Amino acid sequence: MRYDSREIIRNSNSLYQERIRKSGKNAIRQYATAPLRYPTEEERGELLIETYTWKIGDRFYKLADQFYGNSRLWWVIAHFNMTPTEAYVAEGSQLYIPLPLERILEYYGL
Repeated sequence: MRYDSREIIRNSNSLYQERIRKSGKNAIRQYATAPLRYPTEEERGELLIETYTWKIGDRFYKLADQFYGNSRLWWVIAHFNMTPTEAYVAEGSQLYIPLPLERILEYYGL
């Protein structure tokens, strides 16, 4: 779902030369980074926003499984909260879980 419409690119960046050399290839094939826009204020107003208080042991993938039934959708929660990884979330922080899932994915163009 997340990668269905993504372009596959050839990465021959010098940072990966050792890995490329070991693989015997000319480049690494990978998915292009998808451009994700943040929902507009109007779109956010159409969502149900569940507030969640972060606690020790929490992970985005666990929250995605709890709220969406799919741990692979962790990035939806991270992106919506403009937080790239759990390292940026302190215990007691308020996170916002956008619902319904179908609507937020639609806003992300998926």
